Amino acid sequence: SHPLLCPPGIKCGGVLSAPSGNFSSPNFPGLYPYETECTWLIVVAEGSSVLLSFSHFELEYHDTCAYDYLQVYNGAARDRGNLLGTFCGHSPPPPFSSAWHVMAVVFRSDRHVAKHGFAAAYRKDACGGQLTGLSGEITSPRYPESYPNDAECRWSIGGGSAAGPLTLVFADFQMEGGQGCGFDYVALFDGPTISAPHLGRYCGSKRPPRTISSTPHLLIVFKSDFNIGGRGFKAHFYSAGECQEVFTTIKGNFSSPQYPNFYPNNLKCQWSIHLPPGYRVKVFFLDMELEGRSSLTGGCDYDHLSAFDGGTENGSLLGRWCGRESLAPVTSRSNRLLLVLHTDRNTAKRGFSISYVGVVPMNVSCTRTDFHIQIPVQSLAQLERNRIYLGTPSCAAQVVGRNFKIHTRFDTCGTESQRRNNTSVIVSTLYIDFSVGEQEDIHQYEVQCEPKRKEASVTLIAGPDPSRLSQAENLVDAQQWEGEAMDAREVKSQDTSDIVFISICILAGLLMVIAVVGLVLL
Repeated sequence: SHPLLCPPGIKCGGVLSAPSGNFSSPNFPGLYPYETECTWLIVVAEGSSVLLSFSHFELEYHDTCAYDYLQVYNGAARDRGNLLGTFCGHSPPPPFSSAWHVMAVVFRSDRHVAKHGFAAAYRKDACGGQLTGLSGEITSPRYPESYPNDAECRWSIGGGSAAGPLTLVFADFQMEGGQGCGFDYVALFDGPTISAPHLGRYCGSKRPPRTISSTPHLLIVFKSDFNIGGRGFKAHFYSAGECQEVFTTIKGNFSSPQYPNFYPNNLKCQWSIHLPPGYRVKVFFLDMELEGRSSLTGGCDYDHLSAFDGGTENGSLLGRWCGRESLAPVTSRSNRLLLVLHTDRNTAKRGFSISYVGVVPMNVSCTRTDFHIQIPVQSLAQLERNRIYLGTPSCAAQVVGRNFKIHTRFDTCGTESQRRNNTSVIVSTLYIDFSVGEQEDIHQYEVQCEPKRKEASVTLIAGPDPSRLSQAENLVDAQQWEGEAMDAREVKSQDTSDIVFISICILAGLLMVIAVVGLVLL
């Protein structure tokens, strides 16, 4: 059969701005045409949301919906961070409630196999709905104006691609108060219905605490009585599985939601790293691509990743990044570090991949002839002393009191003399072997001493997954290595010039001796 192109005069797509309406695939309930693409943009009053449902759905099936498909966007189309889902076959999409006042639907058919298509209805839904995205925003009716009397709204969150617990954070809250919250209130349930366990009931002007469900479902019920209102509330939700994690292991890695695919819009995600006392956290950026800087301010005003020392957003800011950058590793000053990803309503990108390693607390000192290294046993409680060694396994640590200690002369344990910045230094490598079974995991620290000043320093040079990290660090530190290579070349040329200078001096001395002997003989 010949492909049917969309016949002239058939309405396909457009802007739908009425408070409610219906739309369907071209020719519905007949077969839709081949090679057709339609986009419907639903726009309702700002502050409202869109409730979208499907009464009929039949498209050509493919396991990844590569042929004919329907896509639903939580906002403008074509921004992958807004995509709520791609659908085909005979199973209708679930009802969708947008996170703001714009929703887009895209229908596409290829040149083979036509079906009957779909029929959909939408309405301005200022009160309640099914929310299935990884993240979103909920407001009381008419927010920030006073909410209406005698209202009851239910928002059921979950049932989409998010498989982890859900986090709900209230940004604003002002309702009628009262003993036991019997008049106006917000009630939270740990599941999709009111028969699920009760998580809390709130009223008045104090913001409810951050709430985390134990299931991938959360029900929010808002109710107002016949008089006395308030501004209402504004809350954000997000899937805590990919977006809210706490790490306590000595090393780890994580990435933005859906990495390396585009992250969702309208997120606030937090990754908290909490290591034993004395440790510091070193973070390596293996890959990063976020929305770029603002052309007006030059700052990271849109999507950005921030790092805070001390584990809370009140801690000192270690950095704030956006765009596509190769970043140098960042090290905390304490044993806690918090990374926060903010994304706005549009322009999503690939996101980021990060590894971190705990920097072991140690005291390194030196004399003109010896290294002294001391590590608290409690920091490496699970390790035998022979897992900690300087240069070679034969130079293993001793246990002295509550510390692992290495005390060694410069002429042993793989130490070598180098010139750095025109200064003679003694350098060696400290190995701490965390390997378990066949899983090799050896962390390396460079220890350095400047004997003239008796000054020592220590630097983490290899942590988790050395091949990936060294690759990442090579990219980042290329200029640094070039600088050091240049230093090395200078050192070599300096050494060579020293040798030439000494040779000339010796030759001049010999000639002088010969001349003196000649004079004496004469």
